[in-house]
Amino acid sequence: MSDNTLTTQSGADQKDGAIVRFLRATEVDTRMLGMVGALLLIWIGFHLYGQIFNGFGAFLTSRNLWNLSVQTSSIAVMATGMVLIIVTRHIDLSAGSLLGVTAMVMGVVQVWVLPEMLGLNNPMIWIITVLVGIAFGAAIGALHGFLIAYMGIPAFIVTLGGLLIWRGSAWWVARGETIAPVDSTFALLGGGPFGTIGATGSWIVGALAIVGIAALLLMGRRQRVRFGFPLRPVWAEWTLGLVGSGLVLGSVLVMNSYLWPKGVVRRYAEANNITVPEGGLEISHGFAIPVLIAITVGIFMTFLVTRTRFGRYVFAIGGNPEAAELAGINTKRMTLMIFSLMGGLVGISAVIASARLNAATNSLGQLDELYVIAAAVIGGTSFAGGIGTIYGAMLGALVMQSLQSGMVLVGFDSAVQQMVVGGVLIFAVWLDTIYRKNSV
Repeated sequence: MSDNTLTTQSGADQKDGAIVRFLRATEVDTRMLGMVGALLLIWIGFHLYGQIFNGFGAFLTSRNLWNLSVQTSSIAVMATGMVLIIVTRHIDLSAGSLLGVTAMVMGVVQVWVLPEMLGLNNPMIWIITVLVGIAFGAAIGALHGFLIAYMGIPAFIVTLGGLLIWRGSAWWVARGETIAPVDSTFALLGGGPFGTIGATGSWIVGALAIVGIAALLLMGRRQRVRFGFPLRPVWAEWTLGLVGSGLVLGSVLVMNSYLWPKGVVRRYAEANNITVPEGGLEISHGFAIPVLIAITVGIFMTFLVTRTRFGRYVFAIGGNPEAAELAGINTKRMTLMIFSLMGGLVGISAVIASARLNAATNSLGQLDELYVIAAAVIGGTSFAGGIGTIYGAMLGALVMQSLQSGMVLVGFDSAVQQMVVGGVLIFAVWLDTIYRKNSV
């Protein structure tokens, strides 16, 4: 059956262009290709702008790309949850404010409460703090979900109120005081020279990623054979595997090419009685811990959405809420669970953000909700519901953070940055509208 399908397709392919045949054979998402193209244009554009007007291009450097990966992590984690919320035709405007109050709660717990209870630098402090942050975020998210699902209040109103309430609460927790420094082990979760896995660890992660790509391609092919679906051509499978592996290897090379600053290396060598050679000691950063956290969350969320009943229910509700309820899906319970999951993800982002700053401030997460929503929409999540991908949202987060980082590098005012973000969000929704019209 699959052979006949392939034969028919190959005959029809002769009438199409080479690019169309390639895209059809590899089954590459055209919207993802568009995002990748936009990302490359942003990177090259900002780099050339720096070369022309500042005398040097600072964007396409290992240092900036490493920092960009760390800056994207927090937004990317929240964007994976925002996909589920928008897919089910809701919205969450409170993510940034919830991040701020969660960070403040974690700051109080690890700086004021736990040292008194467990002693200073107790190894359990950072673990308890992380768990408190995730649990607190999930509890607030569950509250939002309860008000939306069981009290019948629109998500826009609940989360708009949450935006104001939790931003005020972030100030109220410590009366606007900045809580610093955070626990030294907790701070590693935000990156920095010591919050990385180094060159060797990065190569190990890269090797595991390549093995994972090969395994996914093989498993996917076996599943197609099992259920009688048409197979991709062998050359298409190899192309996908080689391109994916190339991206992984390129990422490892870039992360490893960013070296520790000389001052940090000197202090590290003195503290560990390491003799610095005459030519100097070179230590690579490698992948930062927050980047690995974001990747892990992305993998988990992708599995949850594509391989579990929960994920199927999410898209069923987004496609047609009334039909989903008639089919026996408890839509109210699902809504509560989705918002609770979003809150937990915000808790993880709060860990990354406060650890990276090495402090908890009530201003953390301001306007993050806009970046998160924009990342999800740019990544292909439709406000009409029922359509969205986790990897698309994470790529959208990278696009948004690239825009912000690039504007900072070239010296754009913060007002201009906000205008650009707003314009990009409107443009992304317009593109989604056009795409859905053409898909009908």
